[in-house]
Amino acid sequence: MTNVEDFLRSKGIEYILHEHPAVYTCEEAEKYCGDIPGLACKNLLLKGKKSGRHFLIILPAEKRADLKKIGETVGDKQITFASPEALFEKLGLEPGAVSPFGLLNDKNHEVEVYIDQKVYYAKIVSFHPNRNTASLELSGDMFRKFLQTIENKTKVIDL
Repeated sequence: MTNVEDFLRSKGIEYILHEHPAVYTCEEAEKYCGDIPGLACKNLLLKGKKSGRHFLIILPAEKRADLKKIGETVGDKQITFASPEALFEKLGLEPGAVSPFGLLNDKNHEVEVYIDQKVYYAKIVSFHPNRNTASLELSGDMFRKFLQTIENKTKVIDL
């Protein structure tokens, strides 16, 4: 598994590390991470029921994930949440730690990434560094620089 902080430093991507108690939901994150600057984000690994395609959906934490709309957007009408086993297989992550940084573990670049435009254009964002006991605060420019380092198909959308 790739160490997120080492990777970011190697690419000149600046961040601020915030340690906190383990969080598993957006509600817990608000309680323990509410003082971290920037847009709080929700990250979901979804799977096409028939196609078997996997999608990492990144949206603002306060936004409801409309699976029907997401399915239409990604061109896969029947989607569901990926299993914990698939989450570990595809991104090397445990439930509660889903993050765009998990893409560093997707060596075959199979997971398709869909980012809500509010997240993509945010001035500051924060994500777990593949563990739910910390958050990394990045400027929008640094987040976009990270996205340029990955080879996964990435699309900015309006969810």
